[in-house]
This record gives sequence, structure tokens and C-alpha cells, in this order.
Amino acid sequence: MSEADAPLVALGLVTAPFGVKGWVKVRSDTDPDERLFAYDSLCLRRRGMCRSLRIESTGRSGGQLTAKFAGIDDRDAAAGLAGSELCVPRAALPPEGPGEYYRTDLIGCRVVDLAGRDLGVLDHFVESPAHPLMVVRGATELWIPAVPRHLRQVDLTQRRVLVDWTDAE
Repeated sequence: MSEADAPLVALGLVTAPFGVKGWVKVRSDTDPDERLFAYDSLCLRRRGMCRSLRIESTGRSGGQLTAKFAGIDDRDAAAGLAGSELCVPRAALPPEGPGEYYRTDLIGCRVVDLAGRDLGVLDHFVESPAHPLMVVRGATELWIPAVPRHLRQVDLTQRRVLVDWTDAE
């Protein structure tokens, strides 16, 4: 498999142009936020198409991350990037530490509570001010905080996530 065919992992999103010289505002899904810029280039994925761009400069404005990509030199070009996912090949990610998981690896896992009830499938994550939330789709949609109190065990081999959660919460 070539690098172009390698599975990509989204690490953030271009949200809007910033200024008139080709800069963009960026939302990072990494921790810390700046880890997004640890890569020399990022694949910008939009509508199924990917475009690899080298990062020229990075910054912050009003708490928002900003970036300047090579070859994007005016506001119109920057506006054309809005809505693009910022991705890297899965193999480029550093290995997880003990008890750490990439969210992308958890998507599609069955979610089961401590009583053994199947709650559904982990569909995606939503950021909240306090912590990320796992959106589990089953008989009902559940939003479960992705924190140690609720997220008890992950078994990627079995594609199963054990949670301490009841519908009453």
C-alpha cells in the first residue's frame, strides 16, 4: 500500500479564512492543540478528495489556532480550504501509551454497560467544554462522557468498549 492509499486519520478542521494573505483558522482535535502542527504537511480532505499541503507557519489569534500553507497566498484560496479535514496517515501517529486510545480506533466499537447490556455502537465523538462525549447509537442515542469514571475498559481486538453508564444518568 502506498502512502497515498494509507488510511487517514482526521486531526482537525479548517474552519475559515483568516486575514488576506492565505492564513486559515484551524480547529485541532489533538491534545494539546498545537500537536496538530507537529507534522510538516497535512492532507486536507474534502468531499472525498485529498490534497497534501506543507505547513509554512502557524500561530494563534484570540485563542484560535491559525496556519499558513505553502501555495495558499490569498483570502480566496484560503476560503477554498474551509471545511477541509486535516489528516495524516495512520502510520504517522505516535504509538499510544498504556490506557490511551485514538478516537478513530474506537469508532464502530460495540458499547456495553457493566451489567452486560449492549448500548449500541460508538458512532462519533462530540467536543464539549468539560470533556469529549461518545455518541452511542443503539435503541436510543446516548451521549456518554469519555472520562475514566464512565469509560472503564477498551478491547480493540473484540471491538468492545465497557462503560459505567445507566439510562437514568
